Amino acid sequence: MKIEHIALYVKDLETARNFFVKYLGAKSNEGYHNTKTSFCSYFLSFDDGARLEIMNKPEMPDFPKEFARTGYAHIAFSVGSKDLQLYRKCLNYQRKICPGAVFYWQRITSSTGKLRHSF
Repeated sequence: MKIEHIALYVKDLETARNFFVKYLGAKSNEGYHNTKTSFCSYFLSFDDGARLEIMNKPEMPDFPKEFARTGYAHIAFSVGSKDLQLYRKCLNYQRKICPGAVFYWQRITSSTGKLRHSF
């Protein structure tokens, strides 16, 4: 079994797309726009085969999010040897992409000796 992709609603679709492309090396498709429903999305592909769909529907409410709640908890990206500078850039984008979401920095050394970082 393999997870085909993960989908994430974002407040600012273009800013989110630019973030994943610029800082995490994603490759984006041309996007999808349903003019009847105003739904828009991009599929972002990463070198290891992982895919993320970012989506937006402008009239969708953006309710406050409780930190401790059931449901989706987090997504982690392994970025190799990137450092704290990348984290700072993520924090700046966080306010635009997912207001209310919490980005955190965790430096993990994998069994191969590469550094992994979670946000």
